[in-house]
Amino acid sequence: MGRFDDRATRPARGPRDLLRWRLDKLRGVGASGEKDEIAGAPRRENDGAALRGPEASLTWIGHASFALRLGGRMTAIDPIWSERIQGVVPRLVAPGVAFEATPPIETVLVSHNHYDHLDLPTLTRIGPKARYVVPLGNAAVLREAGLTEVVELDWWQTHREGDVEYTLVPARHWSMRMPWNRNDMLWGGWVIRGPEGVAYHSGDTAAFEGFTEIGKRCGPIDWAMLPIGAYEPRWFMEPQHMNPDDAVAAFEALGARTFVAMHWGTFKLTDEPLHQPPVRTRALWAERSHDPARLWIMDVGETRQLSAETRA
Repeated sequence: MGRFDDRATRPARGPRDLLRWRLDKLRGVGASGEKDEIAGAPRRENDGAALRGPEASLTWIGHASFALRLGGRMTAIDPIWSERIQGVVPRLVAPGVAFEATPPIETVLVSHNHYDHLDLPTLTRIGPKARYVVPLGNAAVLREAGLTEVVELDWWQTHREGDVEYTLVPARHWSMRMPWNRNDMLWGGWVIRGPEGVAYHSGDTAAFEGFTEIGKRCGPIDWAMLPIGAYEPRWFMEPQHMNPDDAVAAFEALGARTFVAMHWGTFKLTDEPLHQPPVRTRALWAERSHDPARLWIMDVGETRQLSAETRA
């Protein structure tokens, strides 16, 4: 029994469910017949210059990885610069900024221990000078890799670095690095509070009532990074990943000001066509009459300034 089984998503998905998914796919069960219309998320060139200035900014590296400059600090969230996940799943789009062009990373946030979020090859490249802030139980993984500057947090606990506060908040998910350590390490999302505003990164999560509490306790949230991809087949993914409908509803429950889409178009992890997540998200956004300027579906490598205008 895992240390955090009582907080894990339900129903849990196990090897039998995974086998059913794979067999269904081979048989064409539940297949929509819709083909990928893109080879991956759009990418724009970024030489890293925009990240080196003093202005608050957010850059999408790809998948759930962001480089955030807030409070004068460079923070990396779930960084993965590797060409493959665990040496297996290939990257479809190159990282938004080359690792060598990225300014020194001072703080690293990890949402949970799945290999597309806790990528040890990337973390060891960032190296031991950075401070790593992780959910409970994850420090051992980093320390075994020689990364000793690690702070562990439980949900609702906060760690401060300079003018920036990092708060771990709940998420509806689970954890596993090996079959024998399921739910032994906690998972969560992050609220990052700096002088220029408040950012939220959900990590991996299914839809849950906790978004309302996060918004009340940590808001107002200026920039909410929410996943819009990796959601099909729904019977398998619903307890662990949101779809676009869930993500827009989460944004509304948070009471956030700007929706920043993530977790799509970088790796092919699930069955929905690669182009579908942003198309559906834009359609839902329009249906609910939200301000188009408040939906950021960024290109990989795109940098947005976190100015007063984006908070108003």
